Amino acid sequence: MSDNTNKVGSVAYHNPGSDYFEKRGLKRYAGVWSLWALGVGAVISGDFFGWNFGIPSGGFGGLLIATIIISVMYICMAYSLAEMSPALPHTGGAYSFGRTAMGPWGGFVTGLAENMEYVLTPAVIVVGIAGYMSSISMSLFGFDLPPWLWWAIFYAIFVGLNIWGVEVTFKFTVFITFVALGILLIFWIGAIPLFSWDLALNVPPTEGNTAFLPYGWAGVAVNLPFAIWFFLAIEQLPLAAEESHSPEKDMPRGLIFGIATLVVAAFLTLFLNAGIPPGAAEVGKATDPLFLAFKAIFGDGIGASLLALAAVAGLVASFHTIIFAYGRNIYSLSRAGYFPHWLSVTHGERKTPHVALIAGAVLGFIVCLIIQNSEAIFGDVPVGAVLLNMAVFGAVIAYVLQMVSFVLLRRNLPDIKRPYVSIFGQAGAIIAALIAAGTLVALFANPAYRVGIYGVAIWYVAGIIYFAVYGRHKLVYSPEEEFAVKHVLESKST
Repeated sequence: MSDNTNKVGSVAYHNPGSDYFEKRGLKRYAGVWSLWALGVGAVISGDFFGWNFGIPSGGFGGLLIATIIISVMYICMAYSLAEMSPALPHTGGAYSFGRTAMGPWGGFVTGLAENMEYVLTPAVIVVGIAGYMSSISMSLFGFDLPPWLWWAIFYAIFVGLNIWGVEVTFKFTVFITFVALGILLIFWIGAIPLFSWDLALNVPPTEGNTAFLPYGWAGVAVNLPFAIWFFLAIEQLPLAAEESHSPEKDMPRGLIFGIATLVVAAFLTLFLNAGIPPGAAEVGKATDPLFLAFKAIFGDGIGASLLALAAVAGLVASFHTIIFAYGRNIYSLSRAGYFPHWLSVTHGERKTPHVALIAGAVLGFIVCLIIQNSEAIFGDVPVGAVLLNMAVFGAVIAYVLQMVSFVLLRRNLPDIKRPYVSIFGQAGAIIAALIAAGTLVALFANPAYRVGIYGVAIWYVAGIIYFAVYGRHKLVYSPEEEFAVKHVLESKST
């Protein structure tokens, strides 16, 4: 890398040489349905696993109210992102929005928060996949594998698929998302005749509380992170901007169609999985809640096991698409110099960020192992639930910063081209930011998950220290940086 340096405030930009960006190219492929599938597929695992861990601490009513609140947040946020993403059509996504609105430091803290979210979310999902595969393999074949081996197998398969090429990645994303929705449709139709309020409200209430809110309004607060699991990662769509044929048209449609699909799916799943045998109390403890539902609908036999095997498609859809997300997040931050530059090199023929994809998988796998082998710290709290709260910590910080970016972009850069304008405007972004900030506080309400939250907070602080000491001196004028510098300078001159 050349030593030509240009200091801009507290950061320094380097001239990386003529071949730097040639080694970091991406390929355009995605259309509106690819983006819709990327958004829905990234989230759909939330209907198969994770949301149910909130029932023991809030009951059905606590989780239902939390889901309504979180739905409002995601709808407002989706429309805000639908405005920002075609206006700033770069792979950086959240980092790009923060960089343009709040400068290099704002871009980094936003991108780092999103990085934690996307590295940890596949870790949550692969734990869920292992739970389903263990139940299915024991039911069908009478054997099981250690959880870490299931994790390694699925990471290897789907990191490899993402490295293979963007065309294969998006085609598989569309296919697996439709399969997952088909499995959910079978479940919803089969569960409707079995629904019972008595089963949905069978969590014993604490003194002075009701069956609907067995832990009172405090149960709503602690359920906000679990309600987020119905929607978390829809916001990854802007990361595909440089691989979309027409981000100006397709990105808003993908986001809006995607959030509409997910809202419907969330409420159907919440009611119909919690309100059929064996009931909410048992569903809240299960690592494979949909398997319980299939056994209730079809009986405890090979049919239910095969459907549960098909249900793994829902987890695979999210696992596959969020691997795509963390790969692009790491790629964009390292291409600009916020992370080490070598992480952004793309495969010469396939034009996929293979180094970033492998690095994110290794980190996620290590975090799974650490928590799995820390019973002295976490006790009998499910590994997936701990990881879920850790991922939500990064997510809600990124949400707050992105919504702040939306407001600042509206106020400070009103003249940039906006192919789509949010119908909720600044008010919608502020509402989303307030709910996200409230959820950040609520994460600390449940002592069972605090150690994990403290751990990911240390990760966040360590990243900021890295940037302060080293990364801020190694920046490069990537597309996100050039856009931000150009438009901020233009705004100051007018």
